[in-house]
Amino acid sequence: MALFKKRTEPKAGEWYYCLQHKTVEEGVQCPAKNRFGPYASRTAAEHAMEKVRERNEEWDNDPAWGGDGSAG
Repeated sequence: MALFKKRTEPKAGEWYYCLQHKTVEEGVQCPAKNRFGPYASRTAAEHAMEKVRERNEEWDNDPAWGGDGSAG
C-alpha cells in the first residue's frame, strides 16, 4: 500500500509555481519535483521566486552561520 496517494484531479484553490515552465498553475499539473506550493492564492504563487530569493539572502546573511556554511 502506498504511503502517498497520487492526486489525479487538481484541487481548486491550490496554486503552484512551476519551475520548469516558469508559470503559475492552479492545481497539480506538473510533477512535484518541478513546482513550489501549494499557495493559498495566485498572487502568492506569482511571488514564489521572490520569496525564495529573500529567504536565501536571509540565510546567507544569518549571523548564526560563520559565513562559510558552518554553524557557530
